[in-house]
Amino acid sequence: MRLDLGYDGTEFSGWARQPGRRTVCGVLEDTMSTVLREDVSLTVAGRTDAGVHASGQVAHADLPASVDVAGLPRRLARALPTDVRVFSARVVPAEFDARFAALRRHYEYRVTDAPFGASPLRRLDTLAWPRPLDVDALNAASELLLGERDFCAFCKRREGATTIRELQRLSWERDGAVLTAFVSADAFCHSMVRSLVGALLAVGEGRKPVTWPASLLSLSSRSSEVTVAPPHGLSLVRVDYPEDSELAARALVTRNVRGAPTS
Repeated sequence: MRLDLGYDGTEFSGWARQPGRRTVCGVLEDTMSTVLREDVSLTVAGRTDAGVHASGQVAHADLPASVDVAGLPRRLARALPTDVRVFSARVVPAEFDARFAALRRHYEYRVTDAPFGASPLRRLDTLAWPRPLDVDALNAASELLLGERDFCAFCKRREGATTIRELQRLSWERDGAVLTAFVSADAFCHSMVRSLVGALLAVGEGRKPVTWPASLLSLSSRSSEVTVAPPHGLSLVRVDYPEDSELAARALVTRNVRGAPTS
């Protein structure tokens, strides 16, 4: 069964279960297990960090055929806390794997350079930046990062996981005082999106030259110069998957060449 879901990450210690901490996976698995009276184990498309939000997260679970899939979102709405919601549930082929069958993940990062800071109604998902940002400089620096590269300078290494990723989109748009970074890749290594944003903000405010973020790609380890942007500005907004007939092949390729995709 495929679940499409969203959550406000403010009060969560990320997706993955952690002893003694409130996590999205923990809340969802425990609630679903209670509602369905079945042990539920979820596999997710992207294990978001503490404080990161999602409006287009995807997970899957193997459940008995007797489960009323169509009625599940309504049942869960009565049991789940208000900061996490399952938007839809549907039966998918056995080859569907929320993590390994994904073609690409799409994130957005919101930041404002308004002198008064973030709007009160958007303060939980928008970073307030204290200095003016040049959107043209941000886009010029972003374009130099596109393509399949080793992003180890922007990643927290994990044992056995590659840091080679194909960055397919990295662009910025301004709407008044709010700038949004649109970031898409086949997968992301740990803290990659927020590290890229942090490096680019240094360019946007004029502290670093346009070529600086791309110059870090030549490094063989994480750069100590890169500041990781705060998590609350980041949201996972969509995950793309191939046609059903290509699910198994995609999952096989991903298992062979990728580590754990996270934000």
